[in-house]
Amino acid sequence: MGELNFYRGKRVFVTGHTGFKGTWLCRILTEAGADVTGYALPAPTRPSLFELAGLEGQMTSILGDIRDRANLMEAFTRARPEIVLHLAAQPIVRDSYKDPAGTYETNVMGTVNILECVRQVPGVRSFLNVTTDKVYQNNEWVWGYREEEPLDGFDPYSNSKSCSELVTHSYRSCFFTGQDTGISTARAGNVIGGGDFANDRIIPDCVRAIQAGRPLAVRNPHSIRPYQHVLEPLFAYLMIAQRQYEDPGCAGWYNVGPDECGCVTTGQLAELFREKWGEEFHWINQAEPDAPHEANFLKLDCSKLKAAFGWRPRWHISEAVEQTVEWTRVWLAGGDIPSEMDREIRLYHGENHQ
Repeated sequence: MGELNFYRGKRVFVTGHTGFKGTWLCRILTEAGADVTGYALPAPTRPSLFELAGLEGQMTSILGDIRDRANLMEAFTRARPEIVLHLAAQPIVRDSYKDPAGTYETNVMGTVNILECVRQVPGVRSFLNVTTDKVYQNNEWVWGYREEEPLDGFDPYSNSKSCSELVTHSYRSCFFTGQDTGISTARAGNVIGGGDFANDRIIPDCVRAIQAGRPLAVRNPHSIRPYQHVLEPLFAYLMIAQRQYEDPGCAGWYNVGPDECGCVTTGQLAELFREKWGEEFHWINQAEPDAPHEANFLKLDCSKLKAAFGWRPRWHISEAVEQTVEWTRVWLAGGDIPSEMDREIRLYHGENHQ
């Protein structure tokens, strides 16, 4: 599997492994032969992608709260990881308005806690904190944000992720300068893919509308976001983690997002899903005048990642939606989800190395 051979036998610690991105990441790593330990709360949705993915017997899965430093430290010490991928978060903008304190506790102090583990337990060579494109002070610019732009997310979710970035910067400067541990963050755009069952996300809402036999009401049809298939950032994370393991000088702060073609409106994404799914799915414009604030326009400039590693996004937004539709059809038919996930991983990784 190309560079994934690097991960064979490596001890990898993944926080947030029961979530959407975490599950896909652990499926990639276990198939690559890594010794994976996951630490997370129980799966955040029902259905649970983690359960559907058949990972329970292929990795060490520890249920725990990232805010519980003592429990996290115990799990971390037992795992003795070489590589740490930090994905645990409260990831929903609207939920952050409902519980801002809990969002900050998870996203900020959770980052402090995992970095304390990395600082105190010897042996970690590579740490990657996965944040979001929403960490930037959003001026609604038509061009993409670059890594040196000011960090100042508006809502509690986005702002807590900005704080998580700053925590990582501080720990790197204070405790890891001159050491053999690479410390990076990855600021990813919106991801889509099979198995995302979260609330307040456009593709899961499309699937729920199909199941209910009703049109989908899209509340922000004109908001532009950088959408990409979940495998795009995950393979970028693995690339960053590997490169800084081999050379800590590669560590830094990296945007991970699609090219211009992947920056589409929510309405365009819903329409693309309709084209791929078929005429039995419909959507309607139902903007909410009193909805909580969300950015209308947001893009990333990924030139730094491209220049540093020669990375390029692989799947056009059309292909990303098509693969998501294929996964969903398999799931609704009661098919073999682990095999479908492996098919998409092989397709993406194989295409990436032709």
